[in-house]
Amino acid sequence: MRLVVEGLRQLGAVTLGAVTALGGLAFVLPALPFAGRPNVGAAARRLARLEARRLRVDIAALDALTANDGRPLRYLAARAPVGLLGGMVILMLAFGAWQGGQLAWAWLWGEPFDGMARSLPLALYTGTFGSVLLFVALSGVAGVHVLERRLAMRMLGPDRTEALERRIAELAESRAGIVAAVDSERRRIERDLHDGLQQRLVALSMLVGRARRGRPELLEQAHQEAQQALAELREVAWRVYPSGLDSLGLGEALAGVAERSSVPVRVACDLRRRPPMVVETAAYFVVCEAVTNAAKHAGAELITVEVREEDAAVVVRVRDDGVGGASRAGGGLSGLARRVAALDGVFEVDSPAGGPTTITAVLPCG
Repeated sequence: MRLVVEGLRQLGAVTLGAVTALGGLAFVLPALPFAGRPNVGAAARRLARLEARRLRVDIAALDALTANDGRPLRYLAARAPVGLLGGMVILMLAFGAWQGGQLAWAWLWGEPFDGMARSLPLALYTGTFGSVLLFVALSGVAGVHVLERRLAMRMLGPDRTEALERRIAELAESRAGIVAAVDSERRRIERDLHDGLQQRLVALSMLVGRARRGRPELLEQAHQEAQQALAELREVAWRVYPSGLDSLGLGEALAGVAERSSVPVRVACDLRRRPPMVVETAAYFVVCEAVTNAAKHAGAELITVEVREEDAAVVVRVRDDGVGGASRAGGGLSGLARRVAALDGVFEVDSPAGGPTTITAVLPCG
């Protein structure tokens, strides 16, 4: 089904490209004598941006071009023949479909060809020949689409040096973010141990000491304190790394998050295959932090967690019906953003005042 949808999308893109190629050619021919003017460059950029969106090509590099850069105009001139080629392929496909329809009509209801319309050898011959032509036409559509994408990326994208420099800057930024996130997590664990678990263990030690001096009724209270200390220790250990993630997988680990939450959590984990461990870990911590924030600060009554595969990536979406107003610059969410960026992922927070809040992370698996 996905292959059929992608084929129809490419067919539509090539058909639209044939039409826009005529429009681009009508713009380029009179604009060439005035190629150095800013207005012409700006119009060429707008047309090139529309083409990039049609082909689903990253337009970040195109937006960075200056107004007097001639690459958009040169691209429009270079893609015109490719677009017209795509138009001829579409016309051939439409003509073949019309001819096939005529033959099918003749086979079922007509009597042309001097009574040979219902001849089985003729039907096999025309069916085989038509299938080969259909395959050639569809291959031509796919080929034109690939050619258009490569042409756009080659002429509108950054050169190799710029791409490498940008990638180096992104890696340096993500590395610094990882270091900051690790330090922040260490400080958080230290606070949990010092302010929570350590204080409880001190109280437990004092209760045991008093019980040894002849206060046996305090043993029950000491036992309860020990149980609370174990629960807090287990919670801290799960925040460091969930041991069940290795053996049980992401779905069961998220079910554990839902069970421990003070707010009802509905989890839908639809993964056809197990993603890499780093992706599983990042997805788990995104859900864990988002659920914790919604329970503590948003006043939510229901939290919905959705995890699914989409285009060789794991998409994690956490939505709550709380008061909203969450900021990506907050301590917990900024750490998640750095963790996701370290995997070349995308992290988004949509939290208008009054809610709802939706946190989305796209984690590439490649």
